[in-house]
Amino acid sequence: MLFDSPAYFIFLVAVVCLYWRLKWRPQNALLLCASYFFYGWWDWRFLLLMMGSTVIDFLIAQQIAAASDGSRRRRLLLLLSLCINFGILGFFKYFNFFIDSFTAMTAKLGIHDLPLPFLKIILPPGISFYTFQEVAYIVDVYKGKLAPARSFLDYGLFISLFPHLIAGPIQRPDHLLPQVQRPREFNQRAFFDGCMLIVSGLFRKTVIADSCANLANMAFDGRLGSNFYTVLIGAYAFAWQIYGDFSGYSDLARGSAQLLGFHFMVNFKQPYLATSVQDFWRRWHVSLSTWLRDYLYIPLGGNRHGTLETYKNLMITMLLGGLWHGANWTFVIWGGIHGAWLSLERLLWRAKAPANWLSRILTLIVIGVTWIFFRAKSVSAAFSMLASLRYFTWQHQYGPELGFLAVVSAIGLLIDYRIENYREEYVFERGSLAVPVCAAAAMALIMIAFAASQTNAFIYFQF
Repeated sequence: MLFDSPAYFIFLVAVVCLYWRLKWRPQNALLLCASYFFYGWWDWRFLLLMMGSTVIDFLIAQQIAAASDGSRRRRLLLLLSLCINFGILGFFKYFNFFIDSFTAMTAKLGIHDLPLPFLKIILPPGISFYTFQEVAYIVDVYKGKLAPARSFLDYGLFISLFPHLIAGPIQRPDHLLPQVQRPREFNQRAFFDGCMLIVSGLFRKTVIADSCANLANMAFDGRLGSNFYTVLIGAYAFAWQIYGDFSGYSDLARGSAQLLGFHFMVNFKQPYLATSVQDFWRRWHVSLSTWLRDYLYIPLGGNRHGTLETYKNLMITMLLGGLWHGANWTFVIWGGIHGAWLSLERLLWRAKAPANWLSRILTLIVIGVTWIFFRAKSVSAAFSMLASLRYFTWQHQYGPELGFLAVVSAIGLLIDYRIENYREEYVFERGSLAVPVCAAAAMALIMIAFAASQTNAFIYFQF
C-alpha cells in the first residue's frame, strides 16, 4: 500500500473517520489493528516478524526496569535485546552481502568453490526503521531516561503506527510514546496543516521526484552517453529525485499523523541550503542523523577524547550509517566520503564553517558527487561514471535536459529558501488560510498534469 496510491487514501480516510468517533483507548486499539493491516498488506509473514520483535522488546524492557541499577542482569538483558534486534536486521539485510564479499575476497586469494550458504532472502519492508526505534526504546529504558510502557497496546502502537512504519521518520520514544499514552484532542488547525503537508508531499513525490527519476535513470543506465554533462545530469537529477522522494514521503507521513492528532519530528530542513556537510546532516534525514549521533557517535566517545578519536568516531558512524542504507559497498563508500569530509571540515574550520553562498555551492557539489555512489549499481559503475567527467566538450543535445534540471533546481531552492526564511513547515503556511489553499489547488493541478508520467516506488522503501 504505497503512500501515493488510491488504496492508501481510501484506507486513510476510513481510519480517520472512524478514529475521531472513538474514545482514547479504543482509538489506540483501532490504530494498532489498522497499522498491522497496513504492514501485512505486503506480506503477512513480515507482520509476524515485526510482532515477534515487538513482544520480545516489550518484555525485556519490563525486566530491565525491574533489575537493580548497574547489575549484571540489567546489562545482559540490554545485550540480549541488542543481539536479537541487530541479529534479525543483519540476517535479513546483510547475510548474502557478507557471503558475497567473503567469496569475492577469497577468490582474489586463489580460493574458489567454498561451500558457503546462499539464501534467497526477501527484505521485510521498513525493518531498518522499526529496528532503530526498538533499539532506542531499550537503550533509553536501560539508561533510566524513559519508563517502560506498561501496556502492550501502547508500545505496539508506538512501534507500528502506520504513517512512520515503512520509511520513518524514526520516532524517538520520549517524543511519540507519551503521545500514544495520553488522550488526543481534535485540533482544526493541525488537521488543516496535515492536509497541506499531504498535498506538499504528493507534489514533491509525483512532480519533482518522479520527473527527475526518469532523467536520472537514463543517465545512470548509459542511455545519455558518457561525458561531463551526463554525469552532471545524472548526479543532480538523482539529488532532486531522492530529496523530493524522501522529503515527500516524510511530509505524507507527518501529514497523515497530524490527521490523527499525532506530531512527528521534522525530517528535512532544507538540506540543499546547507553551508557545510556537517550542516547538511543537521538538515537531511534528521531522525536518522540524530539517532546515529545519540546512539552511536556519542557512545563511541564523540569528540571528548581528542582530535584523532573524534575523526575515528566520525568515520565509524558514517560508515555504519552508509551500510544502514543498503547491503552494497557503494553505500559504505558513500558513508566513508561523508565521514572523511566531516573530518576535513573539522580540521579546516575548528570554529564555525563560513555561512555564505560560496560555501553552499561547494557543499552542493560535494553532496552531488557523493550521490553518484549512492545511486550507482556497483562501485565500478560509480568510478566509471566519475571518469566520464574528463569529457568536457560542450554538446548541444544535452540542452533540454540541462534546462529542465536548472528549472527544477531553481524551483526547489526557491521553495526551500522561502520555507527557511519564514520558518514554515510547508510553503505559504504563514499566510491567511486562503493562500495555502490556493497553493494546494495549484499543486493539485500540476500533479494532474504529471499524472500520466512514469511513477517510481519510494526509494527508502528498500532500506
